[in-house]
Amino acid sequence: MSAIDPQPTTDVPEGFRPVRIAGPFVVHNGPLFARIEGGHRLQMGFRVGPRHTNSMGLCHGGMLATFADMLVPCAAMYRPGLERRFLPTISLQVDYMSAARLGDWVQGEGEILRSTRNMLFGQALVTSNGEPALRVSGVFKQGPLIGDGTARDPLGVFDGGI
Repeated sequence: MSAIDPQPTTDVPEGFRPVRIAGPFVVHNGPLFARIEGGHRLQMGFRVGPRHTNSMGLCHGGMLATFADMLVPCAAMYRPGLERRFLPTISLQVDYMSAARLGDWVQGEGEILRSTRNMLFGQALVTSNGEPALRVSGVFKQGPLIGDGTARDPLGVFDGGI
């Protein structure tokens, strides 16, 4: 809980745990949660709280875009055969399909389409309470290694999160 948004962080679907993503921006706009499906497919989500909403009580499009912008790079960290790298965004295409309302569970799973020496290409579908809310595709720069690039669990999903 925080002074900005006193919502419980325990109201999440089974298997989701808080994730460790560095930086005050993400800490302020979270909490974000994740789980692993099939041994390597990262699913991420968050519960829409008051601080995520616009004046209409809907999740702000900027929050949804922020979530989508982290979803594909985080998914890449769990893809077998890829080094764990910082993946700054080159381009991000977001198509909004429906609203996410206060209290909704927003969830997505990133898919890596191609990884080259310099870039990573990916896409994701994000749902709100199980209904499609946005689709996203992006191109990300292969940045510096995170640590030595081999961390098994860079977000702390396996070891209990934060």
